[in-house]
Amino acid sequence: MSGTAFARSAVAALAAAIAMAGAAGAAFAHVTVSAADASRGGSAVLVFRVPNESASGSPTVGVGVEISGVTTVDTEAMPGWKAVVDKDSGRNITTVTWTADPGTGIEAGQFEQFSVLANGLPDTEKMTMPAVQTYADGKVVRWDQVPASGDDEPEYPAPSLTLRDGDDAGAQDHGDIQATGSDAGSPDDTTARWLGAIGITLGALGLLAAIGMAVRGGH
Repeated sequence: MSGTAFARSAVAALAAAIAMAGAAGAAFAHVTVSAADASRGGSAVLVFRVPNESASGSPTVGVGVEISGVTTVDTEAMPGWKAVVDKDSGRNITTVTWTADPGTGIEAGQFEQFSVLANGLPDTEKMTMPAVQTYADGKVVRWDQVPASGDDEPEYPAPSLTLRDGDDAGAQDHGDIQATGSDAGSPDDTTARWLGAIGITLGALGLLAAIGMAVRGGH
């Protein structure tokens, strides 16, 4: 095979490797929710982690989360963001929406955490809280998919949280913005994914070096 032909084949392989690395890195970059002290009927600080996954680099300027079944919610003050709590006709909490001030937002490659103090959590095993992420370029991503039992994680999983019985604490589940929609992978699983992505990237760099050598050798 000539140096030029080899280079073309190597470039195609390199592109595939980079795509795989990107997929591995994005596999757990969804909107997630966590709470260290969430128990049925109790109160807890719910923390929604929102990463920016815009391919065009557009900032995230809006985040909305459905939080139903709680008595009251208090939002944490966040510079650059305005929070609005919506209720239905019966004065029940329905959604919390955060809107960025003009010229601000979550930039590409960054994430933000939005916290609310929820009182009177429902007497249920799990809370599912669909989220909506809005970008400055008009793109809207809905994190509202709930996997069926035994199914793989959906593309846009809804953030969810497991509630402990009584005074038990330590509940922490994730929606995918990137958990599974209901349960995120363990720290070991996350580390393994990142290591896999790094390995693929290093292999791609080695392949790129081989391309350069082949091209020089073909002349």
